[in-house]
Amino acid sequence: MRLPDPHRSRVVLIGAGHYCDPALPDLPAVNRTITDLAGLFTDQYYGLVPDSHCTVLLDEGDLRTVGGRLRAAVAEAEDLLLVYYAGHGLVSGRRHELYLALPDSEWAAPEFNSLEYDKLRDAVLDSPAGTKVVVLDCCFSGRAVSDSLSGAEAERIGQLEVAGTYVLTSAQRDQVALALPEEDHTAFSGRFMRLLREGVVGGPELLTIDDLYRRLRSIMEAEGLPTPLNRGAGTAHRIALGINRAFAATAGPELRRRHVAAVEQGKAGDWKGAAGQLQKILDEQTRILGPEDPDTLRTRQSYAHSLGGAGTPVEAAGLLRQLLADQLGLLGPDHEDTLRTRQFLAVNLGEAGHREEAIAMLRVLLADRGRVLGAEHPHTLRTRHILARNLALTGARDEAAALLRQLVAERERVLGAEHPHTRRARQDLAGVEGEGAG
Repeated sequence: MRLPDPHRSRVVLIGAGHYCDPALPDLPAVNRTITDLAGLFTDQYYGLVPDSHCTVLLDEGDLRTVGGRLRAAVAEAEDLLLVYYAGHGLVSGRRHELYLALPDSEWAAPEFNSLEYDKLRDAVLDSPAGTKVVVLDCCFSGRAVSDSLSGAEAERIGQLEVAGTYVLTSAQRDQVALALPEEDHTAFSGRFMRLLREGVVGGPELLTIDDLYRRLRSIMEAEGLPTPLNRGAGTAHRIALGINRAFAATAGPELRRRHVAAVEQGKAGDWKGAAGQLQKILDEQTRILGPEDPDTLRTRQSYAHSLGGAGTPVEAAGLLRQLLADQLGLLGPDHEDTLRTRQFLAVNLGEAGHREEAIAMLRVLLADRGRVLGAEHPHTLRTRHILARNLALTGARDEAAALLRQLVAERERVLGAEHPHTRRARQDLAGVEGEGAG
């Protein structure tokens, strides 16, 4: 099971919501359906392809234009080819061939003004794509009444089968594919999109077309809606059409537990081992939770800082600068995680030999933490301690000693005289004063 390569895949969305023939009622839900499907399939993180690889043919009445753009996308697809149609399904001819209605289609004679499924099937067959998926949100009898699409005969589903392709349809024998008046999307596509947006609780990390079909069938049967039908050949059923967004609900807590354990591993002295664990956790969080999730951002912070602890502060500082830019936009300047990244960045800059830049950053951070958290908050006191140590290392012992005297007094009052942090501040103060006396 895997996600398709976005750069070697193509998506074609064809929809007809408005019709010239009075016998074919308009289907306003189709327009919203195709537009929102395009947004889902081209989503920057959760989508399948970039915008340039998604062909949208909405209310395009010129059959030649539809055919030309379809053939172009079909020829370019190498990994996944997904063709999705929503609109009226028409049946005509002695063999009851399936036609996909376009705005200029005629209910009584669709042969010359509709997209014949046989031609669509042949185009898909000719594609070099390794996996081909066809989704049809329509029915096939041509009976169009009010807001419902036309009926279908289950035995006609055989004509949809394409070698190496997965075909998913919205209804079975004697059922109508509904566009419910109270819903923005067609009944089938609306529930299809909801699964992609919300995920399947208890489902796998990635949702295959087969996973979506099984869940759709269950949902639509429970709601008394037309039951989807599927046909698959080869390994097409194993291609994933999206990340299961509900999977994060169970994976998130476990990843947080592993994050805490890796941080403790670093604090115990094994910074290199911690960095390795945090890199693995970061990869999983980026994939499952998304790159902008707070947990993912927090692991980026810990991973970068662990690299500094492992002896590569320059690399750590570079990663922390990138993270800080993202956090400022996503979390804001006063968020606890943003403030912590600023401190980690200053620490690693100091370790990389850029003491003056680190001191300048810590001065501003000390004021900001005092404003946001309070002057005696442990994080504020920690920043004062780090600033004092950096000042001492640059020879500014008088200012360092003054900060450390203040720190000792505050920590004795807040934490107690024998707290490890208080003792560490006294030791540093004694060292600075001793160097000054020497």
